[in-house]
Amino acid sequence: MATGNIRTEGVESVAHRLIEAWNRHDARAFAAVFAADAEFTNVFGMQATGRDKIEQFHAPIFEKMFKHSHLSAESARNRLVRPDVATLDLRWSMTGALDPMGNEWPRRRGLISVVATRDHDEWLITTMHNMELGDDQMAKSQEKLQEDK
Repeated sequence: MATGNIRTEGVESVAHRLIEAWNRHDARAFAAVFAADAEFTNVFGMQATGRDKIEQFHAPIFEKMFKHSHLSAESARNRLVRPDVATLDLRWSMTGALDPMGNEWPRRRGLISVVATRDHDEWLITTMHNMELGDDQMAKSQEKLQEDK
């Protein structure tokens, strides 16, 4: 993953810890990357507030839907807003997941948008929004519209 600024190296470590916990299907380790009062929103718009609730939210889906999933980062971009606040955009892809009805979910792609804060030497997620990205062809069509201006 590319680093936007050497001072935000710790922010990228948040992404690494998040992905590693996901791939171990470890709800506690996943939630540990979040601040105690963090807000999380998934691709369906469902929300969990607080580290404990984020762990409780992920525990059953790691046991079922995402039991065999593998999450990888395609790219990461971060920006230091203040010395103790940073943003991180993480483009991801996932294989091996089941949809909420238990059917095999084809390869998925998405974007995680994070606001992270530094408390002493540790960066933690304070807000995370996860979204599924649509068809590549749609994005290419919109890019063409921008070029036609």
